Amino acid sequence: MATQNRSAPDNLLIARLPKAARTRLLAGCELVELSFGDILSQPDQPFPFVYFPRSGFISMMTTVSGHPPLEMGLIGNEGMLGATLALGVEAAPLLAVAQGAGSAWRIATPAFQQELAASPPLQAVINRFIYVLLAQLSQSAACTRFHEVEPRLARWLLMSHDRAHVDHFHLTHQFLAAMLGVQRSAITIAAGALQRRQLIHYSRGEINILSRSGLEAMACECYRAVNQDYEARFGRAD
Repeated sequence: MATQNRSAPDNLLIARLPKAARTRLLAGCELVELSFGDILSQPDQPFPFVYFPRSGFISMMTTVSGHPPLEMGLIGNEGMLGATLALGVEAAPLLAVAQGAGSAWRIATPAFQQELAASPPLQAVINRFIYVLLAQLSQSAACTRFHEVEPRLARWLLMSHDRAHVDHFHLTHQFLAAMLGVQRSAITIAAGALQRRQLIHYSRGEINILSRSGLEAMACECYRAVNQDYEARFGRAD
């Protein structure tokens, strides 16, 4: 995880802070590069750092003994990792892994807690994001239980596309199966169906988004519901 030079923030939570609060927060941050597979938090362990992604995205996963991790949500430049520290709980609730390479503002947990205590605007923004995060996690649980694999895969690709800001991903069938909590064969069938509709091109783990509007039409209602929750609290995450 290499450091980068400081530049203007493009994390949307930081951008929504008043200038003085934004300047104070960034003074305690460093800009780091996240690589695919970086583990950023472990369940029931203290957060070593808080992350505000600028590009790329972080996967939040729950773990059950004897099973691969199941993805519950994604965090990109619309949010942050470590928001639950605002609740006074230092332990991370979920496994967090960088699933899309990119950069992030990183601040050590003690420095973040000090800034949080001194900055009502930061507290207000994070409290709203916690609501959005809880809504995303709840929607994800319902989606996993009630919706078919194909619309769920379309939803996951759209969420990744929103946060990565690129049309190309490297995602194997096995990885997608673990993220969606299904058999690898189910991903093969679902990805093949999306490719036949010319919504994506998939080859040897390389996915290209060909039709975002087509994926939006194919995705389950959960994609729109989560976006509407965010927009109701923050406005559009453009």
